[in-house]
Amino acid sequence: MKLKTLLSAFRSPRPAAFGPVAPESGFYAVGDIHGRLDLLDRVLADLPDDLPVVCVGDYIDRGEDGAGVLRRLQARPDIIALRGNHEDMLLGFLDAPQEKGARWIRNGGLQTLASFGVTGITQTTNGIDLKIAADALRRAMGPALIDWMRMLPLMHQSGNVTVVHAGADPALPLDQQDHRTLTWGHRDFLTTPRRDGHWVVHGHTIVDQASATEGRIAIDTGAYATGRLTVARVTPGDVSFEST
Repeated sequence: MKLKTLLSAFRSPRPAAFGPVAPESGFYAVGDIHGRLDLLDRVLADLPDDLPVVCVGDYIDRGEDGAGVLRRLQARPDIIALRGNHEDMLLGFLDAPQEKGARWIRNGGLQTLASFGVTGITQTTNGIDLKIAADALRRAMGPALIDWMRMLPLMHQSGNVTVVHAGADPALPLDQQDHRTLTWGHRDFLTTPRRDGHWVVHGHTIVDQASATEGRIAIDTGAYATGRLTVARVTPGDVSFEST
């Protein structure tokens, strides 16, 4: 091989070809719920009980019943519930309301506060009023639910398929991803295929239609706005989608 060709191959490695999905065992993956308890209940009622269920995170905010969604999932230890960036924002609000409350409230926190019965907050609320609201939310949620949220895992792996909330850095192995990347995403995730042939199921980024291409399985169809909560059925050699 000529030196020029060798250098070109080194500088521009070709992504690995993606073979079929090969989980060790099949599962259902549920997209971002965002307070739509009605849709979650419909999905859970309709799903066969032949495979485990994995939820990709973002159970709260924007939709009207974040409290109901959290309590439903907490009561279902058979469901694998992952942590999303909206769960991160709520916990950040509880820990540091005056520093982190405004961002959460702008991104749907008002609806979640209302679902727990915490009212009188607007997008311009600041200072001590945010701390008062955080204390009220803490009482309404109770320690068991808060502890459950803090313990939510960031990923679920099975064979050559990994479920996360937002995405992964394609340049790093999946076991070396940091918390922020898994919950908030990475700038290269949607444009640069992985080179290890590993498939990543994710939500976070709203798509018109769920899809499985170049190692990415996208299942956030904007349930809070569209009324479509999407489920992916991932089994050895096959990915199919159903929206409720």
